[in-house]
Amino acid sequence: MGPTSAIVLYAVVWFMVFFVVLPIGLSTQGDEGEIVPGTHAGSPARFPLKRKVIQTTIWGTLIWAVIAGVILSGWIEVRDFDWFDRMPPREAVGGDTNG
Repeated sequence: MGPTSAIVLYAVVWFMVFFVVLPIGLSTQGDEGEIVPGTHAGSPARFPLKRKVIQTTIWGTLIWAVIAGVILSGWIEVRDFDWFDRMPPREAVGGDTNG
């Protein structure tokens, strides 16, 4: 995996984790009973964006490290996703014949 691939993988993982972390612990204006005129009752009452970004960065980095480690170790390769046998056999391209 090259540096560009690692950065793209990190960005994808970070945003996926961010969208999972966003609703966790969210209290709405309707829950707290203090609805600001002109807003929806489902609007957040308090939204700690800095805390969400920090949590996302921590979890995203851990998940990215696991995924990058699996990719770099060779446990999972592109050939593992060749469900239609479109790639030539490993021996034909001069690859490792041990597994």
